[in-house]
Amino acid sequence: MPELPEVETTLRGLDPFLRGARLVRVEPRREGLRRPFPADLVQVMQGATITDLTRRAKYGLLHTDRGVVLVFHLGMSGRWRIDPDSPDRHDHLILKTDAGHVLALNDPRRFGSVDLVAADGLAGWGAFAAMGPEPLGPDFTPAHLAAALKGRLGPIKTLLLDQKVVSGLGNIYVCEALYRAGVRPTRAGGKVTRPEIARLVPAIRDVLEESIRAGGSTIRDYAQPNGELGYFAANWRVYGREGEGCGTCGGTITRITQGGRSSFWCQACQK
Repeated sequence: MPELPEVETTLRGLDPFLRGARLVRVEPRREGLRRPFPADLVQVMQGATITDLTRRAKYGLLHTDRGVVLVFHLGMSGRWRIDPDSPDRHDHLILKTDAGHVLALNDPRRFGSVDLVAADGLAGWGAFAAMGPEPLGPDFTPAHLAAALKGRLGPIKTLLLDQKVVSGLGNIYVCEALYRAGVRPTRAGGKVTRPEIARLVPAIRDVLEESIRAGGSTIRDYAQPNGELGYFAANWRVYGREGEGCGTCGGTITRITQGGRSSFWCQACQK
């Protein structure tokens, strides 16, 4: 599944083609993805100008001059294709700009989504209403994380995936951040010390920022809008490396299952 860095990379790729552009054609190619497209999608978006592109957690937001925001989620396999050479049967939504650019939302598995939300109601919109702070934003601090973990008995790995604690973190990046901070994924959240939290917050930021610079991680068929595959997977230190040697201490990387997801960690480095 495209995670936060992949969505951020997507938006940065779309920005030169959409910011300030007017949509002269909006063409749904099917009824919807995970759920139906908004009934007024064409009416609202065709003729609108894109004024900004932002991200909330793993959602991309296309802001318009009509006070409405198109909110998209890439699901398991979604991506935007820019000026494709030919149509693809999995191109489910087409946007054409006044500059002649064509952008196709391609989603073979159709687990993505497209919604229209009033700009002044974004904070309270269903998916966003209970979300915690952005991990790359100013509100995600050691003090915030310490307060969110206080007294919690659940494992730190699971708590960091809780969107109410911090928004947008996915399995890969939590594994990598816990490794960098030296924190065992099975530790109770309330038992993580203040010094460890002080290491964990910047570790989360660092691993996300490094992945964004690398264009994201290649997960199955994920690709950036320009068609290039992200290469942060080459920098994974523990994720997907079960049985391999730890690059820090020479120990062995272990895999366990937590909440139906694989956790990778070094028993020697992470306490």
